[in-house]
Amino acid sequence: MSSVKLITTAEMLHRPLQQVFRQFVRHESELMTPSILERSMNRIQLLGRVGQDPVMRQADGKNPVTIFSLATNEMWRTGESEVLQGSDITQKTTWHRISVFRPGLRDVAYQFIKKGSRIFVEGKIDYGEYMDKNNVRRQATTVIADNIIFLSDPMKEKE
Repeated sequence: MSSVKLITTAEMLHRPLQQVFRQFVRHESELMTPSILERSMNRIQLLGRVGQDPVMRQADGKNPVTIFSLATNEMWRTGESEVLQGSDITQKTTWHRISVFRPGLRDVAYQFIKKGSRIFVEGKIDYGEYMDKNNVRRQATTVIADNIIFLSDPMKEKE
């Protein structure tokens, strides 16, 4: 007669969760050398509407880039009443600068994204500096897109 061991859900998940945890979180000790790199994550997901038609730029022989802006909205209730009224809702719009460097995605974004398109963007945040026309150092925050999902039909919007 064979015996069957019943495994609980917690036991089934323990080992895979432990492996994932070890993969993303590494504890440094005094014995570890600086040559061992820790894993980290820089990911962003945005869902919103495009604020302007994309432009493609190429500077000083560097890789071309498609750039556009994306608006995301945040809404919250400000009133205390249980009955929802229009004046009880406050909305904040945040604008994001999106840059697309990946060759295939860059060209599709330039060709099909239009002002007002509803899209989902995945990528990473990049902080940089540049000199403006008056030789003043400025800071810029950009989302470097590596995936774009079109949620409105770009072909219908062209009409």
